[in-house]
Amino acid sequence: MSFIVSDGSDPVATVQILLEALPYIEEFRGTVVVVKFGGNAMVSPELFADFAKDIFLMHRIGIRPVVIHGGGPQIGHWLERIGKESEFVDGRRVTDAETLEIAQMVLLGKVNSQIVTALNAFGPVAVGLSGTDATMLEVEPHGDALGFVGSVTKVNPALVNRTLANDMIPVVATIGADSEGQIYNINADDAATAIAQALGAEKLIFLSDVPGVLRDVDQPESLINKLTVDEALDLIEDGTIAGGMVPKVLGCISSLEHGVGSAHLIDGRVPHVLLLELLTSAGVGTMIMKGTR
Repeated sequence: MSFIVSDGSDPVATVQILLEALPYIEEFRGTVVVVKFGGNAMVSPELFADFAKDIFLMHRIGIRPVVIHGGGPQIGHWLERIGKESEFVDGRRVTDAETLEIAQMVLLGKVNSQIVTALNAFGPVAVGLSGTDATMLEVEPHGDALGFVGSVTKVNPALVNRTLANDMIPVVATIGADSEGQIYNINADDAATAIAQALGAEKLIFLSDVPGVLRDVDQPESLINKLTVDEALDLIEDGTIAGGMVPKVLGCISSLEHGVGSAHLIDGRVPHVLLLELLTSAGVGTMIMKGTR
């Protein structure tokens, strides 16, 4: 099945698109889909607009999207503006008190509000939330070397569930707090995984800057469309899955082991990639499923 964008000039083509999408709409109506929004789609105006349209359409056809976002590129930009260099350990930004302050301002004051505003341009459907709201994300320090970077220890999903029950789209900034009220920045992949597990989501979708899992990182056409948990672990063991893809895949596996139906790694640089992955069989990313080989 292919996904065809119609300009309305061919009514028959438009009807065919709707008929092709109908089985997927029926299958996923009423289900929770957690989408981690990141990568190029966050900084490209065109891709950002496509993302907002996709999320709004998902909501309108009865899917219950939950958007989880970080803001690494934006945080890095503002740190540069104040003359502060970013330092990373194992792909995570070292966060001192000054960096944490910038992260809070960017995530809550800029990125979250931009996403909410873009969605609400189509109608009053989105609500901006933070992991500190109603103690949604309880954390502990990830490690001394990273400073104020937190690991999620508990998710309290009541606020997200109430938002969904009111037919709204929760947009969650990945800031959390420990038991003493200290604020921490949280890796958005980690937060999305934890929230998807707590919600028992049907799908967890990571938008990033790669097509998905590749057998050869230099060959985009080597994309693997479907993997079982066992197959994914084998690819980690033999080094096919390496670098920054490893924690993403392990997050997918963890989510499947804790109640999520399927996990997806898709390329946020592709226009309308969310709809392609959800409403067609085009195989635009990698889906990781429960089960053995």
